[in-house]
Amino acid sequence: MAGWRPQPPAALITGRMPGEAGAVAAAFVTGWQGAIPPATAQAMRDAGLAHLLSISGLHIAVVVGSVALMMRWLLGLWPWLVLRVPVPTLALAAGALAGLAYTLLAGAQVPTVRAVIAACIVVVGMMLGRQALSLRLLAAAAFAILVVRPEALLGASFQMSFAAVIGIVALYESRLGKWLTAVREDEPWWQWLARAAASLLASGLVAELALSGIGLYHFGRSGLYGIAANLIAIPYTSFVVMPALMLAMFAEALGLGWLWPLAGWAMQQLITIADFTASLPGAVITSAAIPGPALALGAAGGLWLALWRSQARWWGLAPLAGAVLLAWAAAVPDLLVSSDGRHLALRLPDGRLAHARERVGDFLMDNWAEAVGSDPASAVWLGTLPLARCSAESCVATMERGGRRWRVLATTGRSLIPRDRFAPACAAADIVVSDRRLPDWCQPRWLKLDAAALAHTGAVAIWLDARRVTTAADAAGDRPWQPH
Repeated sequence: MAGWRPQPPAALITGRMPGEAGAVAAAFVTGWQGAIPPATAQAMRDAGLAHLLSISGLHIAVVVGSVALMMRWLLGLWPWLVLRVPVPTLALAAGALAGLAYTLLAGAQVPTVRAVIAACIVVVGMMLGRQALSLRLLAAAAFAILVVRPEALLGASFQMSFAAVIGIVALYESRLGKWLTAVREDEPWWQWLARAAASLLASGLVAELALSGIGLYHFGRSGLYGIAANLIAIPYTSFVVMPALMLAMFAEALGLGWLWPLAGWAMQQLITIADFTASLPGAVITSAAIPGPALALGAAGGLWLALWRSQARWWGLAPLAGAVLLAWAAAVPDLLVSSDGRHLALRLPDGRLAHARERVGDFLMDNWAEAVGSDPASAVWLGTLPLARCSAESCVATMERGGRRWRVLATTGRSLIPRDRFAPACAAADIVVSDRRLPDWCQPRWLKLDAAALAHTGAVAIWLDARRVTTAADAAGDRPWQPH
């Protein structure tokens, strides 16, 4: 035992639970998602269960709630203490401390910090006899986060977390929510069960509606059956998966490893739920890049619906409708160019992407597919299509857009092309793309995107019909921290 060293939690879990179950369990306990197979991670996203992979509201709520309930039960066994000290307050304080400790042990990632701040605010409100969760408390939690990390406002994690919770809180502050949660004496058990089921369904529907637009904006896809999957997965995670993992970790600390197979089985069932949901027909909605004004309008309409209590609340449907129309009418780019000029992709009439080089990285291909609302698996090499001629040196493609023919030339090799061949090709092309600095005598009809130009613009998207060009530099804006 002299040379024994404690293992990092993630390595310990993946060592005791091999395969995808152990990788997902490591994400549940530590927030580290690096070992999750890409297919499993995609299935969790398509099923609307990706929020379970980051230590956030559900995990913190389970830790804080379970510790508070356990401490209240244990302290209640001491009559002397019960008669002299407010036991519920002590139990809540113990739960909050447990949440803080868990956050520090898990690495204090941004979603975890946000969740524990919200949990602590709820605990303080309960100690003061206030409503456990309200829009005011959510505003306080958002303010506390933005004071420290103002850039979090533009991130998908912040937006999705607060959008879902704001929607659910607004639901239960409405007439419908109060009717669903009202306590009725002498109510038959089947009516109570029906209202509880309706409450869960309404919560899932509101959360899914709040998240779908944000998911489409940031990721270009959103799960259609996330409501049904979460109705099953969240209770299962709270009452089966998380307790099994906590018991396995506690047993490991005592030198007992026989609970790991049970925790692995419980985790595998959750993965099975995700795989089944993601495999259903029409499980995923995809969309091309949604413009920023559409997201802003949608957020304004959603907040209006949530904050107002009177009939004026329904005016928020107008900006929501405007957001849908803007997103639907947004034009899809015809040509995408990487920031270094090495890679180029054309959008084909059937919606697929055709790339100029035979091999393109998965990350870049996924980002391009999100931008045009395409499936990255359907992308093809231009050299296999009749509209293009590709060699080891270059690729020339011809495409019809806006009633005219466009000719695009991209260099794809390392060797220099003789001037007597390259100059006429440049002059015949409308757009030339290259990862090298092209000479002045290379003059296309419209646009020249070589290493010198792309060093200033970054990645480029082109709409041929409107002859519109949008660059990464345009999106970043002129700010002091941006490179010039």
